[in-house]
Amino acid sequence: EVQLVESGGGLVQAGGSLRLSCAASGFSVDDYAIGWFHQAPGKEREGVSCISPSDHRIFYSDSVKGRFTISSDNAKNTVDLQMNSLKVEDTGVYYCAADCWGTTDYWGQGTLVTVSS
Repeated sequence: EVQLVESGGGLVQAGGSLRLSCAASGFSVDDYAIGWFHQAPGKEREGVSCISPSDHRIFYSDSVKGRFTISSDNAKNTVDLQMNSLKVEDTGVYYCAADCWGTTDYWGQGTLVTVSS
C-alpha cells in the first residue's frame, strides 16, 4: 500500500526554521518524484518544491527559493524540506505528494506550520 506521512510541523517565530519530513512506504523515493505543497489559510494548495530522481532535478517556487531546501534520504525512504528564514506567509498546511504537479492520487495527510510575527 502506498502511503505518505508528513511530520515536523509546528509553531515558530518569523525568521526561524523548521524541518519537515515525508516518509514514504509502498514505493521507493528513489523511483518517484516527491513534491511538497503549501496550502495557506483560505487559499488553494500550491507547489513549493519537488525532487525528481529520474532526471536528478530539483524545483523551487519563487516564494521559497533561497530559503527552503529539499533533500531525499534513500536509506530512510524520506524526503525532507528544510525551511529557513520563515515568514508569516509561510503559515499553512504542508503536504507531500508522489509527483511534482499535484495530480497524483497519493498524498500525505499534511502537517501544520504556523509562523508568528
